[in-house]
Amino acid sequence: MSATNGARGVFPVGRSPAMHGLHQLMRQVAAYDSTVLIRGESGCGKELVARRIHEISARAKGPFVPVNCGAIPRELLESELFGHEKGAFTGALTTRIGRFELAEGGTLFLDEIGDMSVDMQVKLLRVLQERSFERVGSGEQRRANVRIVAATHRDLEARARAGDFREDLFFRINVFPIVVPPLRERVEDIPALVEDLVRRGEAEGRPSISFTATALDCLAAYSWPGNVRELQNLIERLAILYPNQTIDREQLPAPVGERRRSVQHTVATVPPTGLDLREHLGNIEKQLIRSALEQADGTVAHAARLLGLQRTTLVEKLRKYELHAHATA
Repeated sequence: MSATNGARGVFPVGRSPAMHGLHQLMRQVAAYDSTVLIRGESGCGKELVARRIHEISARAKGPFVPVNCGAIPRELLESELFGHEKGAFTGALTTRIGRFELAEGGTLFLDEIGDMSVDMQVKLLRVLQERSFERVGSGEQRRANVRIVAATHRDLEARARAGDFREDLFFRINVFPIVVPPLRERVEDIPALVEDLVRRGEAEGRPSISFTATALDCLAAYSWPGNVRELQNLIERLAILYPNQTIDREQLPAPVGERRRSVQHTVATVPPTGLDLREHLGNIEKQLIRSALEQADGTVAHAARLLGLQRTTLVEKLRKYELHAHATA
């Protein structure tokens, strides 16, 4: 499976169990026209997963049309999706075709659907139910022969309970959910990702670089809050700064290198006199928790995400080690 496509980005490559499961789900759902909801943190490659589903589906010869629901002002989103007739509103000087028509016979990708206003959710729900729509300023019904793939970094179930997202729309789009794992949960894929990113950079005219084992260990130890996009930016920056060189820990920026150094000094080796392994591991865990809290400005929920823990689990460990957070949100 290719790691590249029409968008600037990196398809989630790797052979980790998480990636194997993701690829299998994509192959299974691509064979059908079911609506897909892709969930995952920012930068983990949700649009690229959507594109790949389209590319291996029966609609592959049709268009793939993305629209970021969170980036378009709510008063313009209806026109953006459904189009408008000339004179439909002030400033509508010409007729405009919307994204639904542009995606005819293909796939419409609704990115950040969780940011859509409730009013717009009602209109979208009606289109999904009736498979037809009207341009703004027109009473003519137009058929919507499109496959819907939506994506969000938000917890839509929680937003539905809070009344910020329509529950009926959630059930309509959540026919086939896919979760794209964050990079910190598949660090075994980092060497393959780095190799792919370097190769892509060479194809785009940037110098080649390589990495020492120590540098790769640093990359694996970092939490990657920006996920694959952050790694992609780092590789591009390093290729510009250190063309045709081998990257070691010293060339890595502080957030990536420092975390590894602190862990490395703590782990060390077994002294000749021996050690209490349980106590030693506890000290390492305590240090990592303290480091995560510092990175998260004392916010427990954020620190828990950095450590890959449930918030309640981290709270228990804070009590165990008598550590204090500035905020618990």
